Amino acid sequence: MLFEKEMKITGDTDTYELHPNIKAYALKDVGFQVSNAGNYTLERSVDPTSPYNKNQMLKVVVAKDLSGFKMSTTNASGNARVNIFKGTHAEGNVEQYHFILQNLIDREILQKK
Repeated sequence: MLFEKEMKITGDTDTYELHPNIKAYALKDVGFQVSNAGNYTLERSVDPTSPYNKNQMLKVVVAKDLSGFKMSTTNASGNARVNIFKGTHAEGNVEQYHFILQNLIDREILQKK
């Protein structure tokens, strides 16, 4: 999957894009790890009861030159996309998802389009 200028998670009504003031140090401050390819990767559990329960994850990858990003919600192994807006635990998972994204918005990494 190529890096995009804007992304929308399945089931979400909001579209997100990289903030124009994004900085590499801000990515590292919130927990992004640098991959072997030089891209910045963040994986967070959307389980509101524990950050260690990795049943459903939010994965954000920012290109090394900060020109684009990928964002998805996946299962624990990361090989299948999931819709966190449906299911028995949707309310809590969506709340945690929005909490994580709000932190990225506050740090000028992402912004709502």
